[in-house]
Amino acid sequence: MDRNDNKLVKDLAEKILSGDILSLSKSITLIESVKDEHQKTARKLLNSLVPHSGNSIRIGITGSPGVGKSTFIDSFAGYLAGLGRKIAILAIDPSSTKSKGSILGDKTRMQKIANNPNVYIRPSPSRGSSGGIADRTRETIILCEAYGFDTIIIETVGVGQSEVLVRTIVDFFLLLLQPGGGDELQGLKKGSVEIADLLVINKADGDNINLAELTKNAYSLAVHYLQPATPGWETKVVTSSALNMSGIPEIWEIIQDFEQKTKQTGAFESRRQEQNLDWFYSLIEKNLKDLFFGSSQIRKKLHNIEKKIKIGKIIPSDASEIILNYFINSLNK
Repeated sequence: MDRNDNKLVKDLAEKILSGDILSLSKSITLIESVKDEHQKTARKLLNSLVPHSGNSIRIGITGSPGVGKSTFIDSFAGYLAGLGRKIAILAIDPSSTKSKGSILGDKTRMQKIANNPNVYIRPSPSRGSSGGIADRTRETIILCEAYGFDTIIIETVGVGQSEVLVRTIVDFFLLLLQPGGGDELQGLKKGSVEIADLLVINKADGDNINLAELTKNAYSLAVHYLQPATPGWETKVVTSSALNMSGIPEIWEIIQDFEQKTKQTGAFESRRQEQNLDWFYSLIEKNLKDLFFGSSQIRKKLHNIEKKIKIGKIIPSDASEIILNYFINSLNK
């Protein structure tokens, strides 16, 4: 089995490095699998491809539903492709909390780039993951970079303030806003605004042009009172229209300027290193949680303790200490 597994890993790695898009898609499906044997194979594959990753600019794009994320990304990625960039779009669709199903309709919403050979769109279900990203987005980034994509765009689900986690996997964070966001300024949407490197007032066209400019001025004033999301970088605020491409070239210039300046100061590499550590600790937390709740003994013990908590026979703090001690003792047996 190990010999066949190693052969599969070697075959997939070689094909990805040689530019075989089908093997890339198969590999992403492999790392997204929840089966233990698939995860073991996926880790071997990732280890073989990590030395070939890291050579991209990772851009997170988010915004509330209706702000025009897909249309913006369609125009933005199309512009970059025209410059010769190779773009991977990792679009995260919100999974249904009841059926766990997901629409995965990004390819139909991005008609300009759907058939562009320089653009790869990979929709993935969030499966209830917090933070607006899918469970294996970090691993998918490694595969896409090894394939040769120099621009990774992550479109999040845009679920309130949960985009904060996206900041831990991208270099540059772009927040799309609607014209006329005056009411939002009262709360500053701080969970999103304070982690953004660029605020884009989208849909700045037609009757919205003047309103978009007023919104831009309001946010420009507001961001001065916030700590910069990236050391040494002042958060920018611009307007754009994905429909008529206005502002798109300027946005790319800002991102290039950001990359150049943060690499010169060391902030770019420092953030990447911190993100790897964050990934490491988040995996420890996830694996411990899976180990704890995956134990049939623990589940049985929990059932009994839950009954006592409900009727007030034990306080939650004592109950948690009892169950954790029980879990630790079971590991030592």
